[in-house]
Amino acid sequence: MALSKIQSNSYEDTAVHGQRNLIINGAMQVWQRGTMVDTASSGSYLCDRWRIGHGGTDGNVDIDRSTDVPSGKGFAYSQKISMDASETSLDANDNLALRQRIEAQNLQHLAKGTSDALRVTASFWVKSSVASTYTLEIKDHDNTRNISASYTINATNTWEYKTLTFAGDTSGVLNNDNGTGFEFIFWLDAGTAFTSGTFSTAWQAQTESERVHSTTGWLESTSPEFYITGVQLEVGDTATTFEHRSFGDELARCQRYYCRSYNIGTDIGTNTLDGSVTTRQGGTPSTNNVAFNVDFPVTMRAAPTITLYAKDGTSGKVSDFGTSYSGDGTDRAVSAVNAIGMRGFGGGNFTGVSENDIVVFHYEASSEL
Repeated sequence: MALSKIQSNSYEDTAVHGQRNLIINGAMQVWQRGTMVDTASSGSYLCDRWRIGHGGTDGNVDIDRSTDVPSGKGFAYSQKISMDASETSLDANDNLALRQRIEAQNLQHLAKGTSDALRVTASFWVKSSVASTYTLEIKDHDNTRNISASYTINATNTWEYKTLTFAGDTSGVLNNDNGTGFEFIFWLDAGTAFTSGTFSTAWQAQTESERVHSTTGWLESTSPEFYITGVQLEVGDTATTFEHRSFGDELARCQRYYCRSYNIGTDIGTNTLDGSVTTRQGGTPSTNNVAFNVDFPVTMRAAPTITLYAKDGTSGKVSDFGTSYSGDGTDRAVSAVNAIGMRGFGGGNFTGVSENDIVVFHYEASSEL
């Protein structure tokens, strides 16, 4: 007798059996830009898709890829955030947070802004040198709304697993576009400008003073450290087992927002030909135009910002080898990069290039949210 299978069309079924994690690079696998930075600028990225934000800090904010991970959970890396000096006193606007922005078009199934808005649950592994009450916030960029939840790190320097469920929001429909829908924010610490109001545990119009539960003491502690990995955000009120993805799958997701010609594991600005683009000036050199075509590994979120590097690693330059492909070549200034689109770019204007010269460069392309 033939057997039939009843198909489920529920979001919960899709979440369990499909690709349920809305976070990209939650296992901290992909580090295209490098694996450590001292003095990270606010708004910058190191671990792919994870943006560091800070203000008013007395010491330098450092980021490292760490092999310190929760035992037996299948994670190879965590992201470590540390500081080389503590705050002498916490000012009102001092803050430090780790963030990931999520495209609005990837959140349409949450039905935000309708009576059917779905709950989401966050889960993650965390370890800190400061035991305290911390905040995780979801911010709706399209409607300037937010919701926050607190969690407690009970013991210092110990891996702990946390889960937090956020209600669906029946107000504020998300745009169906490639802009920022949600921003997922781990607050490490913040001053009274963010903590003095009534903590916003329900969706509301964003009020700065109500975003963070309380000051954690992290910024004022000596040589503070914060580690995180296994970050997941999924539909429903239950945290499921972390969705481990292959490195290739996670890399492709990250490359929608950032990619480069350098090999994985090679720092930006390294003196190398490996992975570089090679072309030749084949026409009249009066305008210094050089024809070439570069295809990105995946379609990017939007037409990216392009930065070119000479073989020796100099930013904003290309290497001109003349008609003989040897040595390091001569650095030539980049006047323009042409035909930049979501799939690639083609052609450029490089000052001083002569007819039939061999031109070599590396590139990085960024369309981060």
